[in-house]
Amino acid sequence: MSEAAPDARWRFPQPYDARGAAMALLAVIVLVVTGARVDMDRMLAETGKALIAAAGAPVDSQVARGLSSVGRQFLPLQISERTEVGRIEGFDPERLPPFSRIETAETDIQVMDPATLRPRTVHERKTYLVQPVGYLVHVALKLVETLEIALWGAVLAVIVGLPLGLAGARNLTPHPLARAAARGLVSLLRAVPELISALLLVLAYGFGPIAGVLALGLHAAGFLGKFFAEEIENADPKPQEALQAIGANRLKVFRYAILPQVAPQYVAYVLYILDRNVRMATVIGLVGAGGIGQELKGRYDMYDYGHVGTILVAVFLLVIALDVASARLRRRWL
Repeated sequence: MSEAAPDARWRFPQPYDARGAAMALLAVIVLVVTGARVDMDRMLAETGKALIAAAGAPVDSQVARGLSSVGRQFLPLQISERTEVGRIEGFDPERLPPFSRIETAETDIQVMDPATLRPRTVHERKTYLVQPVGYLVHVALKLVETLEIALWGAVLAVIVGLPLGLAGARNLTPHPLARAAARGLVSLLRAVPELISALLLVLAYGFGPIAGVLALGLHAAGFLGKFFAEEIENADPKPQEALQAIGANRLKVFRYAILPQVAPQYVAYVLYILDRNVRMATVIGLVGAGGIGQELKGRYDMYDYGHVGTILVAVFLLVIALDVASARLRRRWL
């Protein structure tokens, strides 16, 4: 008795089955429950009011009022620098910096009279050194320091992450204990946020760029170690087997069989880390790890919102410039 021939009719594949539908329903339930806990409904309502108010409708929006108030405080942007000459050590009025000038301001201030213990008005006269673009130059120098922190953080990440990637790859490190130790260290470095490690490193090294470089480099090394190991494991095994058959060691296998395959991905990962480090260097500067973030925190604490606006615009322009440069590098090298 011959077996029944299988049904050869083509059927359109089902886009989902019972298991997929159950998983989708579970995901919706999780999103609804967690969304209610983090006030997503209020966020949507307030954002909708802000958009309606921005369109010109007479709607009272807390978000629109807050953003408008912040925007007014940030303007006009501060690009000049005014410094009282009495605070400048060794000030020589005959040898002023380029394009600078001296201004005298007279103000009336209220002071306490020690004899009568009553306030009285005192006429005060102060002389200032005004540099028309002095603060803009200061911000530019801080941005250069931020770039240097990001660059050395990326260099440190490659120096630490590449050996960890080699040790964590299954096809290069067959010993399970060595591989587990490398992957565990990679996970540890990746699990500690830059801001937390910067706080601890500032206590150890003091305020300045050293803490920033170490915080960015160690965290990024965790990512690069993971990415490098995965790319090594996903490389085509045939060139590796050919070199191993003629007696090549693991380093030669990596150099001649694996690296040519993974080099474009490695370059892309390093460029991404450099781009990310520039953004994070601004954040970790808020805890004293150098760069433009440290200047931003100081100006914000002194309520110098015009200076804060200048810093934010400068950071925005820097990020755009880095995106353009990174895109050109990728087109040229990848």
